[in-house]
Amino acid sequence: VMTDEFDDPAILAELRAAHDRYEAALVTNDVDTLQSMFWDDERVVRYGHEGGQFGATAVDRYRRSLPFQTLPRTLRRVQITAYGADAATVAVEFIPEGHPDCVGRQVQTWIRVDAGWRVAAAHVSWEGGRAPSQS
Repeated sequence: VMTDEFDDPAILAELRAAHDRYEAALVTNDVDTLQSMFWDDERVVRYGHEGGQFGATAVDRYRRSLPFQTLPRTLRRVQITAYGADAATVAVEFIPEGHPDCVGRQVQTWIRVDAGWRVAAAHVSWEGGRAPSQS
């Protein structure tokens, strides 16, 4: 991929729409939509402060096992970079509602497959390793 093929405005708009759909599903705990946003493949990887999941089946099992939904959050920064027409990263910094001293980070690799844009890899972490309490 030549760097002049990066960040096509139409591709960035598609990715922003996909990310916004993912974000809405995340904070409303719409597990079916969340799972549909991940690539349905056993090469999917998701890392978080609670461990890692390898494969679409493991990601789905993890998400459905959570006793709580993601706290509403303010997106402090969203950086979308398209590497041509079929691959991208979305990097997000966020502040969970009620926890102004906690900064979360989320990085996703998105790929275009026959079904559309899907998350192929994700990593969620907390600045300083400190996640907010869910109580």
